[in-house]
Amino acid sequence: MKMLVHREAVSEAPPYSLSDIKLYLRVEHSDEDMAIQSMARTAALDLEDFAQIALLTQTIRVVIFDPVSQEYGFRLPIGPVPMNPTVTVTIDGEPFTAFQVEGGKHPYLRWRAAYYDLQPCRIVIEYQAGFGASATSIPADLSQALRDQVALLYDMRSPVSGKTMTSSPHMARIGARYRGVSM
Repeated sequence: MKMLVHREAVSEAPPYSLSDIKLYLRVEHSDEDMAIQSMARTAALDLEDFAQIALLTQTIRVVIFDPVSQEYGFRLPIGPVPMNPTVTVTIDGEPFTAFQVEGGKHPYLRWRAAYYDLQPCRIVIEYQAGFGASATSIPADLSQALRDQVALLYDMRSPVSGKTMTSSPHMARIGARYRGVSM
């Protein structure tokens, strides 16, 4: 099974507060605001990618090529998803409704009986995932992991070798918890 995942932000709001990031970095001037914002965006993308989450609400589009028709369902690749989500599914270009979605941190799409009569070539699933519309809706531990990753990027601004740490241990530990991996 081959799968493509596309994310589209619902709003332009950043998943961080610049003033909180600067306070954490102990930066009192505004000379580096642009660079710090760039690092914060990079850190947010790092965290989202590592933890397989959406910090702020995003529309997720999953395209599955040559799915295995005997599977009962599968874990949606990006969470969290609300408990009663609106999910659209098309199979080979036709709307399909014989499924159930369980929301939460690790959302799961379960096929109903009508799916097993098909031999699909392409499935497209669209849904929304994320903690909310603003940085204040992100859980405190993830916000801290984000700040910690920005601090690592800020402290390592000079050229570094490939052997140098590229993820903060705090971000990796918290991100793994959300991804569902124990460390």
